[in-house]
Amino acid sequence: MKSEKAQKSPENKSKKSFVIRIDESTYKLLEKWASDEFRSVNGQIEYLLNQNLVNSGRKKKE
Repeated sequence: MKSEKAQKSPENKSKKSFVIRIDESTYKLLEKWASDEFRSVNGQIEYLLNQNLVNSGRKKKE
């Protein structure tokens, strides 16, 4: 099994890398949505996760 490495972003925040498996139709929808909002698919997934964590009260708004 490959080891997972934390990566540094320009903001010096540590990010964890992992594999996500989603069906092709969901990926295509995410890809279109991300493009509409000028994000990468990865950026869109990260945005949606953060937005929902804040909305659920599990994360403080940054």
